[in-house]
Amino acid sequence: MADRYQRFSNSGLGRVLVKRLGLPNPTPLRRHRPGDPVLDGPALLGSAPGGRLSDHVAAVCQSAGVEVRTDADVYGALVFDATGITLVEQLRELYDFFHPVLRSVGTCGRVVVLGTPPERIADADEQIAQRALEGFVRSVGKELVRGATAQLVYVEPGAEGDIASTLRFLLSGKSAYVDAQVIRIGAFGGTAVEPEDWAVPLAGKVALVTGASRGIGAAIAEVLARDGAHVVALDVPAQGDALAEVANHIGGSAVQLDITAPDAPARLADHLRTRHGGVDIVVHNAGITRDKKLANMKDTAWDAVLSVNLASQLRVNTALLAGVLHNGGRIIGVSSIAGIAGNTGQANYATSKAGVIGMVNAHAAALSERGITINAVAPGFIETKMTAAVPLVIREAGRRMNSLAQGGLPVDVAETIAWYANPASGALTGNTVRVCGQSLLGA
Repeated sequence: MADRYQRFSNSGLGRVLVKRLGLPNPTPLRRHRPGDPVLDGPALLGSAPGGRLSDHVAAVCQSAGVEVRTDADVYGALVFDATGITLVEQLRELYDFFHPVLRSVGTCGRVVVLGTPPERIADADEQIAQRALEGFVRSVGKELVRGATAQLVYVEPGAEGDIASTLRFLLSGKSAYVDAQVIRIGAFGGTAVEPEDWAVPLAGKVALVTGASRGIGAAIAEVLARDGAHVVALDVPAQGDALAEVANHIGGSAVQLDITAPDAPARLADHLRTRHGGVDIVVHNAGITRDKKLANMKDTAWDAVLSVNLASQLRVNTALLAGVLHNGGRIIGVSSIAGIAGNTGQANYATSKAGVIGMVNAHAAALSERGITINAVAPGFIETKMTAAVPLVIREAGRRMNSLAQGGLPVDVAETIAWYANPASGALTGNTVRVCGQSLLGA
């Protein structure tokens, strides 16, 4: 769906009027294309005294082909290891590093701060100082301009060698619409296995994507296939023609199945076992809306949304975890910022999407013992046929009420899911990352 305002604001006349009137100024975002470098421009690396990640960050940059410099006029990224900050007074290290160079962050540049998870720290002073990093990063995310983003990555002691997939993702165009997020690496252990080829990290993997016939689901299927996976695309029989088109386009296979049917989990498990020898990646994307204010909502609308968006995921997980999902597998749920912030007229939808986050939190520790990770994405305003049907004023508010002043694309959600699916993301579990351009809704 075309964003006419964005096109106008980037025209000659539009640039003049936007600046003069103080209107939102959405910068076209740098998104990944095969063959693109990880980062567009050099990186400046910094560290507080005693930081434990600076050598690992430098090694990842070198492996990814990122140029590291200290004398550039414009930087593609600023990366700061804040793990050495153990006292509130040492938070001044953030100011001293970022203040002189923040204006030098280029268009669609990146700011990444790395810290230690506060909940894993025994010393109260250090815990307070590390928790303070969240306020810093979220504020910087709102101050950056021209499509630049900021992220905070908490790395468990012992997981220093597991940051490659996350750092590559956050520096690249794949994270275009991910902004001001807090990511945790190594909370439950897990093993990161770097792929032989970062261009096709999912080679030899089988991925199931539900709700794959259109929109975000079709984009997920396409990106996972691009990354080397054989994608089993699933949707209801009514979407059979569109589903077959998606599967044929990506060289995958199609399964027509209503996942809310009582026998659906068993039938799906049998299909994956007999046709594909099991599955490595499960993406729970299927979802519906039946919007009404709660006082006007019929019980059938409540039941349908909870059944498709949440209960079916739990039932499918149970079936696939009985020997069909391989050890080292990935479970990825699609939540929503509605599940974080709530939304008028969507009590059923928000309940189901909050439940997806609950699913991730509830199962992360136990699944990690089998090397299985479980994470979620929470999309904000994404340009789809569904959002195209939203009334104009509400649609424009949804687009502009974030730090990037624009809607995201289905591929932005898909790229985030592909990052979770990467074998090098084995130490990444229990996370819910918003793909919302730092929406003003939620946290």
